[in-house]
Amino acid sequence: MRITKRGLVLSTTALAISSVAITGFGLRFSQSQAFFQDSPKEIIDEVWQVVNRNYVDGTFNGEDWREVRSEYLDKQYKDKEEAYTAIREMLKKLNDPYTRFMNPEEFKSMQIDTSGELTGIGIQISKDEKTQEIVVISPIEGTPAFKAGIVSKDIIREIDGKSTKGMELNDAVSLIRGKPNTSVTILIERDGKTLNFNITRATIEIHPVKARIDTDSKLGKVDYVRLVQFSGNAAAEMKQAIIQGEKDNVAGYILDLRSNPGGLLYSSVEIARMFIDEGKIVTTVDRVGEVDAHTANNTALTKKPVVVIVDGGSASASEILSGALQDHKRATIVGTQTFGKGLVQSVRGLGDGSGMAVTIAKYLTPDGRDINKHGITPDVIYELTDADKEVLMKDREKVGTIEDAQFKKAMEILTQQVAKK
Repeated sequence: MRITKRGLVLSTTALAISSVAITGFGLRFSQSQAFFQDSPKEIIDEVWQVVNRNYVDGTFNGEDWREVRSEYLDKQYKDKEEAYTAIREMLKKLNDPYTRFMNPEEFKSMQIDTSGELTGIGIQISKDEKTQEIVVISPIEGTPAFKAGIVSKDIIREIDGKSTKGMELNDAVSLIRGKPNTSVTILIERDGKTLNFNITRATIEIHPVKARIDTDSKLGKVDYVRLVQFSGNAAAEMKQAIIQGEKDNVAGYILDLRSNPGGLLYSSVEIARMFIDEGKIVTTVDRVGEVDAHTANNTALTKKPVVVIVDGGSASASEILSGALQDHKRATIVGTQTFGKGLVQSVRGLGDGSGMAVTIAKYLTPDGRDINKHGITPDVIYELTDADKEVLMKDREKVGTIEDAQFKKAMEILTQQVAKK
């Protein structure tokens, strides 16, 4: 994450988050707010200019972006609310769920809190580009949504009785978000069936790394590390987990990135450096082809074998880390295809106190693979059966145990790797 004159770059922020919001970033320009209040067209033009200068795709989804400007500035708007509606309509033309507008209230309440404390139910959601459905990327482990049984790829059909058909992503986020100890009812469609969840919102303190040392009869000691989010303290907690593993002379590591929706770019890079000694980790490429490469710096903490578990809820920073480990042949990736979110957003305040997120670049793995819409294909594809899923849904404490079929498969692969070594 870096702050520039043009805004806050959230290199791996994952979409709109019902439980995560931006704090300490309400850019306000008091002297200009009255001007924007009286001239709604000015905020439309400001949004247009941001997209024109920075949007990742110079073709603007095939739109004549200059013509779009003329179209919307030729109209009359009686107040800023009409202007906001026009802005959202204008941004829809990009067909990019990550480039979005937030009115002042939405922008103020949207927190991206890297300290690890979140407010809400703990899910990240997206709008499917093809179906226009509101879809769960993943619940964050340990949160009310996770405990209730919300899973990746769930389709949200209703929020407190309101249909999400045709609903904007920001509106869905606003309905789901709320004060701690209040509840929200969500109607989910999963595998053709509908499920109703009544979930109590909470203030959630998340420790992103959960680690333990297991002893296996064949392997000896194994360090199991579950990383649930790439927050600001994830790298420090991961470092401690690896140091403890090395101190205990473990045979290898199982890194669990399932349902990890991503987070901060620098966090994924720092963690990759703990396993990779040299070479590229990830590059970001903007629309004019300028490349910003992040590399290893000879500070790896271990050379022991690593197996990484991923699934459809592993997104963004999870894909950067697993892609780097895979390209360097530093780890074996097991599980199912990851989400496929490889775009960089810049979040910025606008002149009247509103804000927007705009996609400004894309990620490439060390071998030049484009993550977006493709994701990471595991080296060993291992799907959970319905019976396997039922075991974990009934008792979340079994995730990462021998009763977890994907974890068991990861242990088998690690055993083979250690034997070869």
